[in-house]
Amino acid sequence: MKKIRGRMDESILVCVFYGPNGERLIKRGNKLATMLDCPLYILTVDSLPFDEFDADKSAYVERWKELAEEFGAEEFIIRDDEKRPPAKVIAEVANEHNITQIVIGQTARSRWEEITKGSFMNTLLREIPFADFHVVSVARTIKGEEHEEFEKGVRCYLVKDSDGYQLRFSQTRECQLEGIFFKEIGTDFDNGIFKFMHNNKLYQVEVTSDRIDEPQVISECVNKELVK
Repeated sequence: MKKIRGRMDESILVCVFYGPNGERLIKRGNKLATMLDCPLYILTVDSLPFDEFDADKSAYVERWKELAEEFGAEEFIIRDDEKRPPAKVIAEVANEHNITQIVIGQTARSRWEEITKGSFMNTLLREIPFADFHVVSVARTIKGEEHEEFEKGVRCYLVKDSDGYQLRFSQTRECQLEGIFFKEIGTDFDNGIFKFMHNNKLYQVEVTSDRIDEPQVISECVNKELVK
């Protein structure tokens, strides 16, 4: 539930990307928004479409959404499948929402590694001269330390039978739900997790030998119409 903010002449935008540091940035942005009693927005930008996010990235996005709701943010903004430079996207969002202060991380991963360099900050300052920047120092994850548990996600479908729901990797008339399957690394069986969207919320269930472990979750969320 959104909080009623007293000041509308100020507004905070938190820019987060893949990794555990996003939660810290969001909390810092919420602290500023609470102090100033102004609206809070949260933005994440990615060059991949949402349905191609890997398991970890999807989990981070879901956590950021939960924090946005918990803190009463005005909006959690996902700009996926984005081919423009991040600075251009941030500037566009800042203009759309009359942003006056922007929270970013000093270090990040992937495309946003540039954020540590003056060139990226100079670009942001040129693109968004009307906003103040809060550059938060965050702990950098050493490359190679993270344990990769799942393969890259692949699109799949669920078919209902007498025992629950089974994975299918090709679409047929019997398919009732579409999502992304992340297979565990090191197994010959279809074990892993299945992620799907329902009513703008991301759900995750475990899969064992191509069957859903928690069919009741699917039954509660699945649309009765066949996937078209």
